[in-house]
Amino acid sequence: MTDLDELRYPIGRFDETAAGPRARQIEILRLLPEHLRTAVQGLDDRQLDTAYRESGWTVRQLVHHVADSHMNSYIRVKLTLTENEPTVKAYDEAAWAKLPDSQLPIDISLVLLGAVHTRLVWIFESMSEADFQKSFQHPECGKVTLASNLALYAWHSQHHTAHITRLRERMGW
Repeated sequence: MTDLDELRYPIGRFDETAAGPRARQIEILRLLPEHLRTAVQGLDDRQLDTAYRESGWTVRQLVHHVADSHMNSYIRVKLTLTENEPTVKAYDEAAWAKLPDSQLPIDISLVLLGAVHTRLVWIFESMSEADFQKSFQHPECGKVTLASNLALYAWHSQHHTAHITRLRERMGW
């Protein structure tokens, strides 16, 4: 892995099996709000507005991105459980990260993330094996099962938290 890859993928690229069994993946989602809050604890505005790598998002943008992304995941899960293989909408994450709400205080997204994850974990814990095999169509990724979606968001949770914690280590924060 190159230095840039190490900065971009601090826990490695997505691997559906890396987060372990389903119960572990759900636990990662349960703990994300607490882990993300701990990762940013005590950072001032200058630090929050520091990019985790050259040409990367700032810590502030990362926090808002995680909330945006996980809200989209939550909606996709609910659509998949209530419709027959729905087609979900893709969105331009980079464009969203440039919108004015990405400059708001991060506590807004941390609170939102806590609420979304409480509901998301509740749904995942109540699902049957058949529910995990239900799928949606993503315009860029094709067919995605809810089992794969869970694995992706467990990875995504650890991926962006590691961006912040590794930046703190490099900067001595």
